Amino acid sequence: MDISVKEVVIHRHGPTGLICRDSLRADIQVTFYVRVESEDQEMIKHVAQTIGCQRASDPQVLSELFEPKFSDALKTAGREFNFEDLLNKRKAFREAILKAVGTDLNGYILDDAAIDLLEQTKIEDLDPENVLDAEGIKLITERTAAQAVLTNEFQRNKERDINKKNVETREMILEQNRQLAEAEEKQKREVAAIKAREEAETIRI
Repeated sequence: MDISVKEVVIHRHGPTGLICRDSLRADIQVTFYVRVESEDQEMIKHVAQTIGCQRASDPQVLSELFEPKFSDALKTAGREFNFEDLLNKRKAFREAILKAVGTDLNGYILDDAAIDLLEQTKIEDLDPENVLDAEGIKLITERTAAQAVLTNEFQRNKERDINKKNVETREMILEQNRQLAEAEEKQKREVAAIKAREEAETIRI
């Protein structure tokens, strides 16, 4: 009997996506790593008798054997988290999945589980006739609208700050030009005064 670790991949997306506590759906793919309980002879014998030595490591057989249980564990764990929590607390979500799977695996051991894909289900893949999906669509629409308002406000504030900066820069340039013109006029008057004094001194002499 092959007792090495095998993979069972569960992929839920679109209309079958994972429903979260806040009624949003999540496209998710989780790889479960299972193997026969090799340290317990009774468990090996149990697997051999119920499944068969060759079939015990067949990916198709393992998928048929564990997919219902693993899918149910994902549903159970998913309902404990809001969608954003799934993204921000992946470790806690993974631990919730392992806890939901439990240890009763008919002679197998669940070594680990890895979350390969986790993202929000697209709104066009949701069913508005489904009560939970309808709630999810409403939530997505509200959040999107609120985010659009914030984005627009940020853009307006940015434009206002840019205009304010442009005005301040223009005023500074005009002030510098005024000071430069005054300095030039002052210099001209000083030169003219010096020239006039020289001319007057020449006439006096």
